[in-house]
Parts: sequence; structure tokens; C-alpha cells
Amino acid sequence: MVSCFSHDESDQHILSAEVDFAMENSDDEKDGVFSNYIPKELSLPNGAKFVDVVLSGQSDHCLENFRMDKQAFYKLCDILQGKGLLRHTNRIKIEEQLAIFLFIIGHNLRTRAVQELFRYSGETISRHFNNVLNAIMAISLEFFQPPGPDIPPEILEDPRFYPYFKDCVGAVDRIHIPVMVGIDEQGPFRNKNGLLSQSVLAACSFDLRFHYVLAGWEGSASDLRVLNSALTRRNNLQVPEGKYYLVDSKYTNMPGFIAPYNGISCHLNEYSDGYPPQDSRELFNQRHTLLRNATDRSFGALKSRFPILMSAPPYPLQTQVKLVVAACALHNYILREKPDDLIFTMYEHGTVLQMEESLPPLEVEHPIMQVENPALDIAFDTEQLEFSSQLRDSIAGDMWDDCISDLSTM
Repeated sequence: MVSCFSHDESDQHILSAEVDFAMENSDDEKDGVFSNYIPKELSLPNGAKFVDVVLSGQSDHCLENFRMDKQAFYKLCDILQGKGLLRHTNRIKIEEQLAIFLFIIGHNLRTRAVQELFRYSGETISRHFNNVLNAIMAISLEFFQPPGPDIPPEILEDPRFYPYFKDCVGAVDRIHIPVMVGIDEQGPFRNKNGLLSQSVLAACSFDLRFHYVLAGWEGSASDLRVLNSALTRRNNLQVPEGKYYLVDSKYTNMPGFIAPYNGISCHLNEYSDGYPPQDSRELFNQRHTLLRNATDRSFGALKSRFPILMSAPPYPLQTQVKLVVAACALHNYILREKPDDLIFTMYEHGTVLQMEESLPPLEVEHPIMQVENPALDIAFDTEQLEFSSQLRDSIAGDMWDDCISDLSTM
């Protein structure tokens, strides 16, 4: 499930992932060029030659330039063409249209730099960029899947997490993506660090998939306000019955979401520096943190593949919002087609702690005092909240008892 929108103080303007778009006619005469075929001679240094050279070379070259391997690239072209979302123009094949889009978001380039490489006018580059973006948005829902009924293997196969977190389906968190807006709009988008950003909330699996993405909230919005929007909107974040996501201390412990214990120290390694866990709550927080870094790894892989998300591109706000959702959809598509992709391998669970210092910086909002009431619009009764608290205590207690038992046998 995916949702993206642009929000202001008076109203929420929902921008569905199933966006309608008017694809330009195949006439590229606006460039002053009239051609009815793609040149068969590849000696001229035009854009088609660049694309053809990349696609006829090793798959690593395709990954480097277009952020996915050749098989996934061609399959995506077939999907977009088969659904009637893209078609060949007089001069630009679908492969080159997709290549232009992926090259821009995969290398954080502006139109001028790309038009020098592909040898098309800025108008043509911009037109095909938007056509491809809208085409990907139109099928983005196909790439977001809710959690399945099975226990995630990352939990099932790790004695630190199983059976304690057997009902956990992933982690939820939000990050800030730089945004560019007009001077009159900047106030709500300025976050607590004084930077302009859109707030992006995501539900992630432990194998780096995005279950749900909500983009477009102003950077100044509180964490609970954004989560509340995700839970109450039409395309809402749904938690399977009897399951839950992990969240950090910015959120409260409630049905469907388990937070760590507040005020409890946490060492990522249970026995690092001679500091073993002192009680059940500290042990719970340690393992909770290890599992919850799925969001950091997912966002890290996303930004590594599509660095345009690390700066504010000079596009209209709705385009910037759609770019986040489209990038997450492509991330999921590539993960489905090539799970051993080099970028995903870099962010595997077993290696993330060793490379933590080299990860792309993720600006995460920390808890701040809110003037408004941070309560969720979804009302949970006292019994439901008490059950959530008891569930956390039960997990922590079982985990601690087994830990003590294991230590006694060593």
C-alpha cells in the first residue's frame, strides 16, 4: 500500500498513486528535428548511442548507469509498454525514455547535464522525465505488498528474536527528505533543525521491502500527526490482526505498534565493552533496536540507489512527492527481480552494524514538545493499551528468562 499527498493547513490534497496523466504525442518536432526512425548507425555521439552501449555491455554497467541490471530494466520497459503507459516516439525508444529518468534520479543530475549527454533539448528531457514518472506512479501500487502470514525468516532463524518477536512484521519510522518550495510556503516545511523537508513515513520489512509509504507531509509536522494520517486516510497503513510493527521512542506503545521502554540505556551488542544487559527491559531494548534498524537499512539502500532524494530537486512540490513514492516502488521492484543486487547486499542485516558510520546520513526527527495534543485520532480504550503494555512486558520477561538460563549453562 502506498499513498502520497501534498498537505497545507486548511486541507489535504490527496494525490493518489493511481494518478491520471496525459502522455505527450510522439512528436518530437518541438526540438526542430524531424525523424521517422532510430538511426542504425551508432557512430554519432547521441543519446541513443549512450543507451545502446550501456545496454549492450555488461550488466554491471546498466546497474551503474540506470540503477538496475539489464534483465530488470528490459522487463520494466515491457511492463510499461504492455500497460500502454509508455510508447516509442519518432526518435526516442521506450528504453531511452526510461534510461533518461533513471539516469537523472540515480545520479542526482539536472536537466542541462542530462541533455548534454543524451543530446536532446531540455524540453524533451523534461517531458519524457515526467511521462516516465507518471507511468511508474500509475503502477506503483503493484510493487507494494502488505505483510504475509508467515514469520519473517530474519526472526524465525535468529534465536535472539524467535520466538519472542514471532508476531512482528516489520518496523515503522519516518525520515526527512529535502524539499524545495516557494518562500511563502517554507514555514510549515521547516523542520526542527531549520531545514526545509518533507516528512516521509514508511513501514518496512526486515528484508528491505517497503510495505507502505506516506510522503508529502511538511517537515514541521509531529511524528504522531504523520502516523495518525497514515492510519486514518483512505489508503491507510494496515496492520494485520494479531501482528505489530516496531517503532522507536518517538511513538507510544499501542495496539499494532511496540515501542522500546523509555529511559532505558541500550547497547547494540548485548555484551559489548563489558556491559551486559542489566534487566529484561534493557535486553528488550537492545534486541528491539537491532530489529528496528530495518528502516535505516531500507532508507539507506533507497538513497544509495537514488541520490536525488538526498537533495532538493528544482521540481514542483507534487513532483518531489511523487519522486519519493516512485523511488520506493522501483526499490521494491528491483528487490523482487534481483534480491542479490549489489546495493541490497551492502545493506544486508549481517553487515549493517559494521558499516554504520559510512551510511548516507538520515535526518530523523527526535521527540520534541508539541503545543497541540499529540493524541491519535484513533481511540484505543484502556484495555487495549494495557494489553499492548502487557505484551511488551511478556516478550521482555520471556527473553530475559531464557537469557539467564543460557548464561547459567555456560
